[in-house]
Amino acid sequence: MTTHPREVLRAAVQPEQLLTALAKVLLGKERAIRLAFTGFLAGGHILVEDVPGVGKTTLALGLARLLGLDFARVQMTADMLPGDILGSSIFDPRQQTFVFHPGPVFHGVLLMDEINRASPRSQSALLEAMAEGQVSADGQSMALPDPFFVIATQNPQEHAGVFPLPESQLDRFTLRFSLGYPGREAERLLLQGKNQRPEDLPIVAERSVLQAWRHAVTAVFLSAEIEDMLLHMARCSRNDERLRMGLSPRALLALKASAQAWAFIAGRDYVTPDDLRSVALAVLGHRLISTANLAGDDLAVLLGQEAWGLDIRF
Repeated sequence: MTTHPREVLRAAVQPEQLLTALAKVLLGKERAIRLAFTGFLAGGHILVEDVPGVGKTTLALGLARLLGLDFARVQMTADMLPGDILGSSIFDPRQQTFVFHPGPVFHGVLLMDEINRASPRSQSALLEAMAEGQVSADGQSMALPDPFFVIATQNPQEHAGVFPLPESQLDRFTLRFSLGYPGREAERLLLQGKNQRPEDLPIVAERSVLQAWRHAVTAVFLSAEIEDMLLHMARCSRNDERLRMGLSPRALLALKASAQAWAFIAGRDYVTPDDLRSVALAVLGHRLISTANLAGDDLAVLLGQEAWGLDIRF
């Protein structure tokens, strides 16, 4: 039975505690932290696109530590094979049989660093894991940990030696966003060594709490008006000649779950238009395939004027 969000929000451990703790590690990036945690609570995965050295790995390490989940990091390279991620069978001479050795995908939080440096063959190895929470190997299906959360990073597409992620792979990520450079004062604190290290963070939530949070998010209320906004947005995207591909039903479900998670983090048991606006670009920006390579600001105007009549500005 799904726990009502109000009951969970009255518990001793609150989502805001996790965000506050992580903000001491990743200085000046409160919105990115909230988006990352939104992806986890929505039951999805996140893709962080940015230049090297701005804190993508720190975000993943800190979040895994606070969630109390086991963590694995895979540095993606062009010569990586699917077996390096999923695991492989090795012959055991004592047992005279092949024994499967699980790969790094069998961890609660999996950081796929610079995912677009791997070949499409290796990228596709993650599709089943991300979509269904399981891995198929040697003719059998093996369940992944629950929760299972992928944090992938990628370099901007203009960097050398990268393979663009296909639409099917991008669609498996609930949210995509960038960290950006820190502000001046945040960078000053960083220079002074006043940021906390990820490994020093305490475990904020036990597994049972994480599962309660995720279940509660699914029960966050969506009014008929919010549902109409989602449906109207889908229709507009499918009829707009500037877009080669409109929103799929999966995209709408991802937006719904993300808005519910954003509302839950804010301490509410219902979704508002502002919740939709807060997550819209991160959820839809990599799913709306345009005919003219619309920039983020153009997408914001398109969504705001044609779907909701609201300005989406950050």
